[in-house]
Amino acid sequence: MFSRVARPALNIARGLSTSSQNNAKVSVLGASGGIGQPLSLLLKNSPLVSQLSLYDIAHTPGVAADLSHIETRAHVTGHMGPEQLGEALKGSEVVVIPAGVPRKPGMTRDDLFNTNATIVAVLADACARHCPEAMICVIANPVNSTIPITSEVFKKHGVYNPNRVFGVTTLDIVRANTFVAELKGLDPARVNVPVVGGHAGKTIIPLISQCTPKVEFPEDKLTALTLRIQEAGTEVVKAKAGAGSATLSMAYAGARFVFSLLDAMNGKEGVVECSFVRSEETESPYFSTPLLLGKNGIEKNLGLGKLSAFEEKLVAEAMAELKASIKKGEEFVKNMK
Repeated sequence: MFSRVARPALNIARGLSTSSQNNAKVSVLGASGGIGQPLSLLLKNSPLVSQLSLYDIAHTPGVAADLSHIETRAHVTGHMGPEQLGEALKGSEVVVIPAGVPRKPGMTRDDLFNTNATIVAVLADACARHCPEAMICVIANPVNSTIPITSEVFKKHGVYNPNRVFGVTTLDIVRANTFVAELKGLDPARVNVPVVGGHAGKTIIPLISQCTPKVEFPEDKLTALTLRIQEAGTEVVKAKAGAGSATLSMAYAGARFVFSLLDAMNGKEGVVECSFVRSEETESPYFSTPLLLGKNGIEKNLGLGKLSAFEEKLVAEAMAELKASIKKGEEFVKNMK
């Protein structure tokens, strides 16, 4: 199923796409942060983007001025503070939200909830008002809660379209591809591991049985590999020793997802990415699976495919945590003043 569709390579050279309608306005909310700056750089380098609108609560004019000197066609504008948020979003076809506080050593994604939930709710509210038909790509953690928050805010405004709201889980796929390639001596650009479930700890479920090319591991190695993919974010947080979380790899993964979305919006066929979205594939109301992307967002949910017994167990074990995180996000919006 998934393995039949080649995953898109993130080619940041000028010849990234041959699509003819490369006139998208992309807005980055949180553009001055650790993820926002390298993500904006990758977007500026793409011929798929004609307008790059950068928003943050501080330093955005400087980031915009810096990027505007790069010799690519995307016109960059910088917007700072709540009074300029509407202008940043007007006419946007894709909005990427890396805004929020990063994880520090000892913090779980849940610890981020109170701060980031408010930030995402405020930004989602602005999107619902100023660009209700845009594709919304949420990077801000905890994604298992921030996607339900975004959805509930859009519902309040009567503009919710589940095919246009995405939780960006691409970093889990990028990591799985890299780690499998390292273990098997393969070119990581040719490895494709779908990762399903959610975007935190044990809700991250790599489907090694569906890897392309086909790979096999003894059970102890498979367990260790799965755990490494699930805890890879913590690996980076510890290695940075209090200086931040995964920013560069997340920026790469975020750009990969946005480019896939833009390609699909431009009419390219067969574009597949995993993402945490509204779903009826499992008992969880939101779930990440491979999605066929199209001009209007999700064209088709490709579902879980055939799972191994090991993977079925992982899915079952993730359900309680996943549902609790989703409920937490929904309750947050319900209780908002």
